[in-house]
Amino acid sequence: MNTFRLKRGAAADMEAAMPVDSWQNRLQKALGAPLPKKGGDDTRPRVHLIGIGGAGLSAIARVLLERGIHVSGSDRQESERTRRLAAAGAKLFGRQGAAAELAELPDRERPDVVLISSAIDETNPERQTAQRLGIPVVRRELFLPPLLAGRDVIAVSGTHGKSTTTAMIVQTLQANGCDAGYIIGADLPGFGNAHAGTAAEFVIEADEYDRMFHGLTPMVAVVTNVEWDHPDCYPTPSSFVDAFRQFVAQVRAEGCVVSCGDDPGAEALRTGRTTENGPVWLTYGLREGCDVQAAGETAGAGGGYAAAVQSEGELIGRLQLQAPGIHNLRNALAALTVARRCGVPAAQVLASLHQYSGIGRRFELKGTRRGVTVVDDYAHHPTEIQATLAAARNRFGERRIWAVFQPHTFSRTRALLHKIAASFDNADAVLVTDIYAARESGDRAMAAAEIAAASPHPSIRHSGDIEDTSTLLHGEVTAGDVVLTLGAGTSHRIGETLLERLGTDG
Repeated sequence: MNTFRLKRGAAADMEAAMPVDSWQNRLQKALGAPLPKKGGDDTRPRVHLIGIGGAGLSAIARVLLERGIHVSGSDRQESERTRRLAAAGAKLFGRQGAAAELAELPDRERPDVVLISSAIDETNPERQTAQRLGIPVVRRELFLPPLLAGRDVIAVSGTHGKSTTTAMIVQTLQANGCDAGYIIGADLPGFGNAHAGTAAEFVIEADEYDRMFHGLTPMVAVVTNVEWDHPDCYPTPSSFVDAFRQFVAQVRAEGCVVSCGDDPGAEALRTGRTTENGPVWLTYGLREGCDVQAAGETAGAGGGYAAAVQSEGELIGRLQLQAPGIHNLRNALAALTVARRCGVPAAQVLASLHQYSGIGRRFELKGTRRGVTVVDDYAHHPTEIQATLAAARNRFGERRIWAVFQPHTFSRTRALLHKIAASFDNADAVLVTDIYAARESGDRAMAAAEIAAASPHPSIRHSGDIEDTSTLLHGEVTAGDVVLTLGAGTSHRIGETLLERLGTDG
């Protein structure tokens, strides 16, 4: 396969700039060395992850374990992710007393570095213990350079669609003989959320939160869209855009930027830029003038779109998707552009994308009981809510659709209140649960009630916590209804509980 190849530079320069005994240098060397023999190698680096069960850190832990790195970690609660990591060899500290366990480790077993999730602040006892012991404590932005040194990084950024686009690229490359490494913010059936890979390519979901993507120097950068989010990290829309400008500025000169030509925010990044001494810039989308364009798009019975695809005005084939929604057609065009750039023939890319059926928590069909269908989606931004509900209406037609939305963080809810409140047009009934506060604090019920009060929807109400909402739905849904749970927190539990109750009804 014709792929990008690193020139002498990034990895070598990083190594030269680091002290020989630094954790970065030791980690980088260990990742590039052959795997240790069975039984382990006590001289290999040790990495401890606080928040190891989260989407981002669990994926990094998986990559480290596959490369023979000693991994330990802790999380607030046990989960399927933490259980899988433990089975793969990670040492997990107890939820209570993790700081004491870290302090009591003998010197030879102490971690070389502690990686923390964005949710871990200065008051965390485990973080404080590591700092007292003189162990470096870093976030993902500083950890990624040594982790990915020597790889051809394909970084997928954007306010919406990162996980799906990353997964589409991964599945396409893997299906066509490229054992790319990857880190995805969700589970891809048959692939999981991470893999070290043996090919030069490494595909990573480039998260803008906490400026994680500023730790990347990509060979290929994808920008699906740029729309203000994370006001706790980016207080103004301009600060959000500036972060993306910095990200694309870090793309290697011999690389490529692939951006959505339909999105005003992504298009604004191109303003005033020249490719004369920098990376190639390609666009994809539905409008005329995009380098890769879908035309004549039609929706199938399952909600997936089909369209003819042109590259620089030349027809290269027909794309037919299972994944529902016009937004997924754009995501697939991004994946197509990247995969072709990596040397996969168009016909094989189109065939692979047709096989793509989705990832966890992205329009995920949870089940049907007593004629009631439950679908779960990660949508938590108003644009995502609108896109997901449009896909649901397209797929389920005239069936009654319940939108069950769990707001995510107080800062986002305050900043986008009126846009959130106006995003439920395609739902017949809307329930707004108590807010999922994540790393913030406040009155969870009041914030949710404010959305219901501000919404023009004729059938919207505040439904309380997870248990209250499941109970309310159980009492009101009827055969033929579709329940669509929406949110980045624990909203999926509502549908799971509802299905359990419907399954036990006499």
